[in-house]
Amino acid sequence: MTDSRPYEAAAVSHDGALTDIRLTQAGKTRHLFGRSAHSGELRLLDSLPLHAPSPGAPAVLPVLIGSGLGHALTALLGAAASGAAPLSEPRLAVVDREAPILALTGIGQVHAADPRVAWFDDPDPEAVLAAIAALCAATGRAPVPLALPAYQRLDPGYYGAILRGLASRAGEAAPAARPGRDPFSACRSPRFAGERPRVLLLTSRLFLSGEVVAACGRLGAPCRYAQIGEDETDAEAFLARVAAEVAAFRPDFVLTFNHLCLDREGYLADLLSRLELPLASWFADNPELILGNYVRPFPSHAAAFTWDADTTAFLVKSGCANVFHLPLAADVTRFRPAGEPDPGHPLAARVSFVGNSMLAKTRTRLAHAAPHPELAARLTDIARDFGQSPERSVSAFLASRHPDMLAHYRALDGPGPTLAFETAVVWEATRLYRRDCLARVMPLFPTIVGDAGWLETFPDEGRLWRRLPEMAYYDQLPGFYPHTQVNLNITSRQMKGAVNQRVFDVPACGAFLVTDRQEQMDALFEPGRESAVYTHPDELPDMVRHYLARPGERRRIAQAARRRILAEHTYDRRMETIFAAMRRLFATG
Repeated sequence: MTDSRPYEAAAVSHDGALTDIRLTQAGKTRHLFGRSAHSGELRLLDSLPLHAPSPGAPAVLPVLIGSGLGHALTALLGAAASGAAPLSEPRLAVVDREAPILALTGIGQVHAADPRVAWFDDPDPEAVLAAIAALCAATGRAPVPLALPAYQRLDPGYYGAILRGLASRAGEAAPAARPGRDPFSACRSPRFAGERPRVLLLTSRLFLSGEVVAACGRLGAPCRYAQIGEDETDAEAFLARVAAEVAAFRPDFVLTFNHLCLDREGYLADLLSRLELPLASWFADNPELILGNYVRPFPSHAAAFTWDADTTAFLVKSGCANVFHLPLAADVTRFRPAGEPDPGHPLAARVSFVGNSMLAKTRTRLAHAAPHPELAARLTDIARDFGQSPERSVSAFLASRHPDMLAHYRALDGPGPTLAFETAVVWEATRLYRRDCLARVMPLFPTIVGDAGWLETFPDEGRLWRRLPEMAYYDQLPGFYPHTQVNLNITSRQMKGAVNQRVFDVPACGAFLVTDRQEQMDALFEPGRESAVYTHPDELPDMVRHYLARPGERRRIAQAARRRILAEHTYDRRMETIFAAMRRLFATG
């Protein structure tokens, strides 16, 4: 229990700059620092040893009790920049839960995603102390508290308890150095004790993260988004960053997409196993092209969710005992009808396709693979056959259909080039398939939205077809689909039975879609009433003409598909499915 008391905070400015904050509490008015705010904060650092004070002694972890106006925080980050710690490792911790002050300074927002700052605002001081102890164990540092006096006056029970706890540890060896002590015990709080789970979203790039964060917000599930840079190759710094996120947020499970941030050597998998922290990895691309080089793909507490039911057996074989089929969905807050389409709109089209030509992607992967010239010369033939085959594995396909190329394939220089060649086969198969489908509808003057590779694929732009450059997924595509009478979907050949994102996004906008037949489609949408599918590119011209002449039929199918999406295929529903599965498998409290 803390002694938190309400107060009011008001900005004090000079020449438009924030110079102090006036605090009114219980009828008394004080200032955060007064006239000497800048120098007052910096005096906190006078006696701080930023590096190990003596040989063998631990380096320190400054712990700011209150962020103030940010002068001390900025100075600490600048002073630590010349130290030996990796740039991605937390350099300092901040304990601050004063929303009125933070609203004026904006410091919390500025450093929300800064890997150098571990921010703690849990209302339970013991939880904060445990999290800081875990952070010190992960980084091998000893905590040194630096208290801004105004914060102790605002909430003596909370900040006083934290100061007393830190003072007892100041200058000690980091917890990891104590014989027989488990440095990660502080991170093992009961899992799924609350009504809604706490989700640590770990990824190295924006990939479905917006949908998940928004869905968690609507569902009332606390979600922390930690973007780990792809250039973080130092294993210790990488693990320290993750441990700091876990210590600060205390998640019930970690969520990632396509196994992003799970390193091939298995360091993060080992850390999550030691923390007994569950991992949910949701695959939206072929895991066979992702996990091929992983030494330890999954930690001890893990569940894999895959958009493609055909990949479940591979994931089980890869060491994950808990595998679930979980299709993609639509973010219906972004992809939604926007009124009647305007036939005179610059984006208006009778027929359109949105997608990559796969030309540059294929060439890049083939160059990385550097296969034998004979194998490279046969890529197009191999890819065409692979695209028409039900076989998912490139290596198995070569063994059965192109055994004369198997020796060249096995001679590729290691796992990286092998994976690059397999990816090149899949992407070349997709390129050929998309080219063949679109060639059939050229008499209908289609609009193709995508990369410049389409200009090489179909050089008669302007005479037979119109090209629009690639569009931003969130900002432009929701407004584009409704302006097309017949949207085309041509599924990547990496999936032989699953459906892609466009199957959900286009109808969610109230727009009409013609898509290729995928085995898993019928379990998601009622054939004929909620979907329009073709089984071969030869069917496309007549099918597209049929629907172009029947706007009422297009509207009925699009509306029925949208109703199905709203009822069953939203990201809110998908996250509820993940929550339920992870709670059932890993709840400890």
